[in-house]
Amino acid sequence: MKRFDLSLYLVLDPDLCRARSMVETTRAAVAGGATIVQLRDKAAGTAGLVETGRALMSVLEGTGVPLIVNDDVEAAVAIGAHGLHVGQGDMPAAEARRRVGPRMILGLSVETEAAVRAVDPAVVDYVGAGPVFATQTKPDHEPPTGFDGLARLVALSPVPAVAIGGLKAEHVAPVLASGAEGLAVVSAICGQPDPEAAARLIAEAIRDCRRG
Repeated sequence: MKRFDLSLYLVLDPDLCRARSMVETTRAAVAGGATIVQLRDKAAGTAGLVETGRALMSVLEGTGVPLIVNDDVEAAVAIGAHGLHVGQGDMPAAEARRRVGPRMILGLSVETEAAVRAVDPAVVDYVGAGPVFATQTKPDHEPPTGFDGLARLVALSPVPAVAIGGLKAEHVAPVLASGAEGLAVVSAICGQPDPEAAARLIAEAIRDCRRG
């Protein structure tokens, strides 16, 4: 049984993390309550991802927080990462599953209702749904869904969904109200003066919402 918690999904950005490094940002964010970490660095190449990914695996050892690699199957396998995340323009999910095997977590970005309807729960373990808002960290995204659009995507999904796209602590309540399991954040933690405190703020908001 694959175990993962989508509540507070940190997507690392190498530029935003430059002052502190992705490794140190991860260490701080996990201490603050991040539940899953994605390594995304489109410019690093496979060798660069493997180097960073292995350092991240060391930091995450014993925390129970899985490491997901964005897009690069070879890097994910070489790192021994817990998962892979692919977008609609990347390798098809079925091919990714074939390459990584049955045990690795596989996530898929979905931006439209048609994309959600095409999700095969025998292949994909979770979806990243959105973008809820426009975001500079992924400028080529589809038009923002807003929270109503997010709720439609989540309702259609046959697998758990994490909301993505410009999200911050103040968005926790509407994200959870949409039915999403949690929120994926980039700039709300990466590049913040105190990533641990930034993560804790979001994690506490999630706990407060769930206590209701």
